[in-house]
Amino acid sequence: MGETTTIDEPAPETEAFAGRLLDAATDTVTVFGVYLGERLGLYDALVEAGRCTSAELAARTGTDERYVREWLEAQTVSGVLGVDDEAAAATERRYSVPEAHVEVLTDRDSLYYLAPLGRLLAGAVAPLPDVVEAYRTGAGVPYAAYGSDLHEGQAAMNRPSFLRLLGEEWLPSIPDIDARLRADPPARIADVGCGHGWSSIGIARSYPNVRVDGYDLDEASVEAARRNAEAYGVADRVGFEVRDASDPTLEGTYDSRGDAAARSYNLVTAFECIHDMADPVGALRTMRRLLTDGGAALVMDERVGDAFTAEGSDVERFLYGASILHCLPVGRADEPSAETGTIMRTDTFRSYAEEAGFGSVEVLPIENYFWRFYRLEP
Repeated sequence: MGETTTIDEPAPETEAFAGRLLDAATDTVTVFGVYLGERLGLYDALVEAGRCTSAELAARTGTDERYVREWLEAQTVSGVLGVDDEAAAATERRYSVPEAHVEVLTDRDSLYYLAPLGRLLAGAVAPLPDVVEAYRTGAGVPYAAYGSDLHEGQAAMNRPSFLRLLGEEWLPSIPDIDARLRADPPARIADVGCGHGWSSIGIARSYPNVRVDGYDLDEASVEAARRNAEAYGVADRVGFEVRDASDPTLEGTYDSRGDAAARSYNLVTAFECIHDMADPVGALRTMRRLLTDGGAALVMDERVGDAFTAEGSDVERFLYGASILHCLPVGRADEPSAETGTIMRTDTFRSYAEEAGFGSVEVLPIENYFWRFYRLEP
């Protein structure tokens, strides 16, 4: 008789950890399935139709029926979609978006709209071989290497908050700033690291008197911001330029009439961008210099713990993922670099602001799951 092989039973902790990684992998491919649904318009078409067979959905979206059939089945098994009769023939089953999922997957104005997460994560892993090499060499990975998926995904994720909460809740909670933005003469605002412009547009829509200049180093983002301002009817009061926030020569812009604008601002903002910068002190120093007498700076960045703990929050776990894949490599693309990463704790930001010359750094009492708000004054 041959020898029998005994397989040792794993420790419960080992088995639990293996199961956790398998669950994480399953959730990851579900998110990339959401990516396909969002990019191809499959969710929108399903919501519009009510329920569809694979052939009907393919016809509505100009896609291939066999691919769509597999996607529908995968999304149903993952609990994203529903099916009328699972026992029906594969090509005869009718699928739909459950009512509770419609807002999350298709309502671009909802604060619960999360479909762009797929695009954001796809972009974050797009230059993964370059990130691996950066870990070996200590170099960075340029922002442009992450492509349109990351840039558009991040913009789409932030858009509802910037269009709804920024001007309706966050700024009104700061009484003196809110009053100045409503007063005459019209307040001037510089929005540093404006991306696709949704923060600038959100401020302009809520405060019809203000003039906003948005600055970003990424040319494609600035072009998108200009299109968005036109679409939302605020291009006469909101302008965008390709500029480096840490450039010591940054001095404002020209208004829509072509007249030289005053090169000082009542409010200078930076939303979710300081931690990505190679030179955050330089950017904050520029923000301070751009302020007029009595002006203030407002910075919004990730809400992370004030100290490292092994039991990080759900938010912090997600943000560490963003940091190792994107924010730290991007922040190291230029030298010298502060090498901040996504996890910019309050003391770190305070040290940057004080080095930039700000005399007052206040954490504002604005409650938000993701964001912490800082008010800075010279």
